[in-house]
Amino acid sequence: MTSRIWVRLFMTTLLIGAITTAIVGFIINWNEYVHYFTDFRILNIVSALFWFVLWGVLYSVISQMGYFAYLTVHRFGLGIFKSVSLWNGVQVVLIVFVLFDLVYLRYETFANSGDSLLPYIGLAALLLIPAVVTAWYKAKQTNREAFIPALFFMIVVTVIEWFPVLRVNEQDWVYLMLFALLACNAYQLLILHKLNLKSQQERQRIESKRSSNKKTNVSKKTSKKPSI
Repeated sequence: MTSRIWVRLFMTTLLIGAITTAIVGFIINWNEYVHYFTDFRILNIVSALFWFVLWGVLYSVISQMGYFAYLTVHRFGLGIFKSVSLWNGVQVVLIVFVLFDLVYLRYETFANSGDSLLPYIGLAALLLIPAVVTAWYKAKQTNREAFIPALFFMIVVTVIEWFPVLRVNEQDWVYLMLFALLACNAYQLLILHKLNLKSQQERQRIESKRSSNKKTNVSKKTSKKPSI
């Protein structure tokens, strides 16, 4: 990937994280901020928006770090297991394990006596459904073998990135970070192969331009009249 396209990916992912966090932040905390809008408190609205944007930028950076870390792990996995199907099988096991822990461990840690398991299942489903849709669309755009790695990234890596907030278990922050991570992770996953193609085309144009310039320079030198 060329540096120009990488900067574009970085900045657009930051923007997506900031916008998503700002929208979700106002929706989740609407009762707290509604009087800012009804009373036209512009300064308060801007300050709250700035606060959410900062968190969105932070979540976006975490998402990008997780994505490029996964790309490295994915290459290591393919190299270690020497088989795409075997590596995909390992990823499926890890996906099931992480989803089970997301429900069971959080229920055992935070639930009070008599609490229902459904809210914890619901939170896992809120992660699983967008992950499946994103992985399916990624496989449709590229190839069927991309489904499991995409699903692994959208579930396992997202949970790893999400873990600091899950430990605290503040509901507003849990949902705020989840939606930001899902938006940033899905965007990176679905756009990277397109950017790689553009980067390859850009390199080819640069190489062809260089080769044509070299041919032009050579032809100019050979066409010069001798000095004597």
